[in-house]
Amino acid sequence: MEAADPMNVVGQNHIWLGDRRIEYRVVRSRAARKLRVRVGPRGVEVVQPAERNGEDVSAFLDRNGAWILDQLKRAERLRGVRRPIQRRAGEILFRGAPTQVRIEATESRVHGNSVTHADGKIVIRKGSGSRTPVERSLENWLRRQARAEIERQLSGITARLQRSPGRLYVMGQRTKWGNCSATRNLSFNWRLILAPGFVLKYLVTHEAVHLAVPDHSAKFWLTVQSLCRETEQAKQWLSAHGHTLHCELSGALHDSKVR
Repeated sequence: MEAADPMNVVGQNHIWLGDRRIEYRVVRSRAARKLRVRVGPRGVEVVQPAERNGEDVSAFLDRNGAWILDQLKRAERLRGVRRPIQRRAGEILFRGAPTQVRIEATESRVHGNSVTHADGKIVIRKGSGSRTPVERSLENWLRRQARAEIERQLSGITARLQRSPGRLYVMGQRTKWGNCSATRNLSFNWRLILAPGFVLKYLVTHEAVHLAVPDHSAKFWLTVQSLCRETEQAKQWLSAHGHTLHCELSGALHDSKVR
């Protein structure tokens, strides 16, 4: 086991990279052999070897300016991804956005309910002769929306991979978002339609790439990232908000008024 490396924070500084003022702090390290920079939730930090105090940090940061700006933009995107999702009573997530669900009674004697999405709202029209629970009608509609979007994403990805799946299943798994079976069948959780589009795209890409690369090797992840640039963003969103996709629809509909 290696001993801990004592570090000494020298101070807070700033530099202009293009038209952006960047705050950074210098940390002096006995273990460091060369200057290095890291960008994370706490901002920009330069690790400086203790025996090389006179090295020009500003010139080093300027040489790496493009990379630093790119990493700062990435960190800012991920902070937005991890921001809590605020939903009001009578709302569900739909394609990543809190969406009001409204239930309307109709005079129709049809034995069924209809669901539409327009003007940022989901409207369930309940026929007076219908015995189908509105939450079942909503879930069936969401499953159809999920299948259509998954099929759309899958067609483009499999064409680029030059691979074809067996069968496609859209299911209600409690512990998985997707799966690629040994027989090349793909299955996805219908609740992915509740998530932002980039999350659904990432999960479809992930399982589709398993048609070509069955393991989680470096080749697998490079292929996923080449087909879905939002891979890291999607993984961060799922880590922060994936549990919210498993809310019961009946709870949201309880707060939706019948009009």
